[in-house]
Amino acid sequence: MRINITSVFVDDQAKAEAFYTDVLGFVKKNDIPTGAARWLTVVSPADPDGVELLLEPDGHPAAGPFKKALVADGIPFTQFAVEDVHTEAERLKAAGVVFTQEPTDLGPVVTAVFDDTCGNLIQIAAMK
Repeated sequence: MRINITSVFVDDQAKAEAFYTDVLGFVKKNDIPTGAARWLTVVSPADPDGVELLLEPDGHPAAGPFKKALVADGIPFTQFAVEDVHTEAERLKAAGVVFTQEPTDLGPVVTAVFDDTCGNLIQIAAMK
C-alpha cells in the first residue's frame, strides 16, 4: 500500500492552481472537468510520478468550518518537505507569501507556516 493522492481543500480552484504552480512551484498533473469543479492535481517537479496533491473544492458544508477552526488555532492543513526552510521561506516571502510562523528550529526539524491564499495554513519542514 502507498499514498497516491492527498488533498487540500481550496476556496477557489483557479486561484489555488496559480498559487500552487506559479508561487510554490508545483506542476499541474491532472485537470479534468467534473461538472462545476475540476479534478485538479499538482505534483513536485522533482517527482512527477509521485504523490499528487488534489486541489479539492471546499464546497462541502463541513469543509469551511473545519478550515476556519484549523486556521484559528494556527494548525497547518498539511506539510511539504523542503531542503532548507530558511531559504525557501525567503524565496516565498519575495513572492508575496505571508508567513504565520517564521522558520523555527524545533530540534530535529526546522519548520515554518504560511497562508496559501485559499483558506489554509501550510507548513514547510526540513529534517536536520
